[in-house]
Amino acid sequence: MGLVLGGLLLPLTAQDGNQILRKIDRNMSADSRIIESTMIVHGKRNDRTITSKSHTMGTGKAFTEYLSPARERGTKMLKLEKEMWVYSPATDRTIMISGHMLRQSVMGSDLSYEDMMDDRRYEDIYDARVTGSEQVDGRTCHLLSLTAKVDDAAYPSQKMWVDSERLIPLRAELYAKSGQMLKQITAGDVKQVEGRWFPMHMTYKDVLKEGKGTEWIINTISFNQSIPANVFSKASLRK
Repeated sequence: MGLVLGGLLLPLTAQDGNQILRKIDRNMSADSRIIESTMIVHGKRNDRTITSKSHTMGTGKAFTEYLSPARERGTKMLKLEKEMWVYSPATDRTIMISGHMLRQSVMGSDLSYEDMMDDRRYEDIYDARVTGSEQVDGRTCHLLSLTAKVDDAAYPSQKMWVDSERLIPLRAELYAKSGQMLKQITAGDVKQVEGRWFPMHMTYKDVLKEGKGTEWIINTISFNQSIPANVFSKASLRK
């Protein structure tokens, strides 16, 4: 009887986990997003603050322009499906980021180009199981175990703590295929924006490198805005 009940409970647990992923996606994903943000890179010796404005369309198109500091101003990144280009005003060159380069740090931060490229919905990448319930910053959270169901996932597995009321991840641990933890993410300052919950402050920590992590602070965000098609063109990199 115990084996039978166990066999019944496991599918229900997985089903519940995937339902939670779908609800997270409804909060976090949109047909389009426009974000103005500040990134604070906490290095070993000093901190760097970088501001940018990003446009995304669905999961396949993204354009980011860096606004400050002066050293980074005018740097632009364009993602079209699985391809990414970066324009540097200092060299007046556009390079394509591919292969092992995707794992490189973006401007010395704890985020890689791969992190910035993959904007797919969680439910399109992972299967999830509910493995428990824990408190994070005073909030009751579902503890999920995520396993990739696609071959090109940057992180084959994750542990995720999801606010059970607002259905937003408040903490995540990202793992390699070997089981080694690669990154930690924490989220906070969750606000209701245009009828959905969204974290306005996130901290990324690459556990394999020194430093205190990278903060990503959203200053403004809007969803489902009309964005001209020419924004997502290689010509826009040199404008």
